[in-house]
Amino acid sequence: MMLVRSLPAQGPEKRAFVRTEHLVKRFPGVVAVNDVSFEVQSGEIHCLLGENGAGKSTMMELLYGAYRPDAGTIFVQDRPVRFSSPRDAIAQGIGMVHQHFVLIPTMSVIENVLIGRQRKGWRLDLSQGAREIERLCKAYDIEIDLTARVGDLCVGEQQWVEILKALYGKVRLLILDEPTAVLTPQETAKLFSILRKMRDDGISIIFVTHKLQEVMEISDRVSVMRKGKLIGTVETSATSQEELARWMVGRDVVLLLEKGLANIDGTILEVIDLCSSGDGKCIALDHITFSLRKGEILGLAGVSGNGQRELFDVLAGMRRPLSGRILLDGEEISNLSPREITQRGMVFVPEDRIRQGLVMDFRIDENLVLGKHRSAPFYRNPFLDQRQIEAFAVEKIKEYEIMTTSHRQPTRVLSGGNLQKVILARELSQQPKCLVVSQPTRGLDVGATEYVRRRLLEQRDRGAGILLISEDLDEIFNLSNRIAVIFKGRIMGILDAEQATLEQVGLMMAGVQGGVS
Repeated sequence: MMLVRSLPAQGPEKRAFVRTEHLVKRFPGVVAVNDVSFEVQSGEIHCLLGENGAGKSTMMELLYGAYRPDAGTIFVQDRPVRFSSPRDAIAQGIGMVHQHFVLIPTMSVIENVLIGRQRKGWRLDLSQGAREIERLCKAYDIEIDLTARVGDLCVGEQQWVEILKALYGKVRLLILDEPTAVLTPQETAKLFSILRKMRDDGISIIFVTHKLQEVMEISDRVSVMRKGKLIGTVETSATSQEELARWMVGRDVVLLLEKGLANIDGTILEVIDLCSSGDGKCIALDHITFSLRKGEILGLAGVSGNGQRELFDVLAGMRRPLSGRILLDGEEISNLSPREITQRGMVFVPEDRIRQGLVMDFRIDENLVLGKHRSAPFYRNPFLDQRQIEAFAVEKIKEYEIMTTSHRQPTRVLSGGNLQKVILARELSQQPKCLVVSQPTRGLDVGATEYVRRRLLEQRDRGAGILLISEDLDEIFNLSNRIAVIFKGRIMGILDAEQATLEQVGLMMAGVQGGVS
């Protein structure tokens, strides 16, 4: 099947609520949106699909008035418009829910919905707005305490507040940027139900995502962007995940890897009654206990902010535990330095590859030996052995298919997928006994994601134990042998991946012990 531009939706002909003609947006050194002609019809859910850097977020910010186009025209209901700010877009009925919510945590739900909407007076008239907000909650089946302080709500409930803000403002087109990134499966299902009701009421929705399964489930049509260009638009019912993946990266991609049978042996990592504080004084890890075996992948699932980052830091020796024990191959490592832990056979792939994993101003070869540069064969007292470093870098660049013109290039010029390959090449070259990886495919295109996951399975098959910390449940289920779920710093249960269900894991992510309500 061929991907075509602006394929009309099935059924009665619909009018475009918003469309663009030859839209262009440039930033220094890059054309983020390149000659894009795009339309969203009234009363449809339209997914905009693309990987990080494809231009989809920039495109949405143009429609929302946060950016001004360098060329091209935006039309709302066939009338050309020019937005100087989001206020202009809102006046045209366009709303946007960003990945990072724009809410005031010290205010109530009602106050957050009404603020900025009241035209007269300096005090909010809560009684006047409360009745309309209650009507909207009833119409769209949104269950939320309108008097609750927003800072006390969970992330999913905060998203309902953002949607209520848009509905109260009489939104005609709602843009959602990666709206399920911080939701449990149950919250995602609830969100989809609300979006379908909004569509049935004639509201247009642009759903920005990189998750192919969600595209197939929620959208009427889907548009694919790649490297700033609109590749095309197609009815969702006329395509598949595999075809969309091919359009995103330009080649065939295996979305579901065959992980095969694991050759599981004895325990390699034990975490016993571990406690740790967060960046403040609160407890981030609350008496965590689990074990990891050789030759298995233990997936750690949970909504962001439930102790995953603190657990990674404690295991890596970057944060001291308050109490508890960590044993690597039977040896206590609870209070060792990061270098000592690595020397004993445990390596780490952090979630923030730019700030934690690499020195972006260093060359690629320098990053490939970072942390090992004081050891043979790269170090000859008192100098580095540049010939050994170069030989190692050339070998790893070839082995890990790192796309670069030279090992001497600055690391900052690499794409996200190639940055992750540099980290993997450096860490896996040590033949680790245990590997702790956090969000290993976040922000990567589907091709790089496939590559990283294959490498993790290779390490498992080699006999390494892998703790996989990920908010991507597809990744957790696809790779893991067992699944542990963390909620507010506590392990809610550990399940066999073959027996676990998405519903069960989702309940545990919401704080239900063992996933049984």
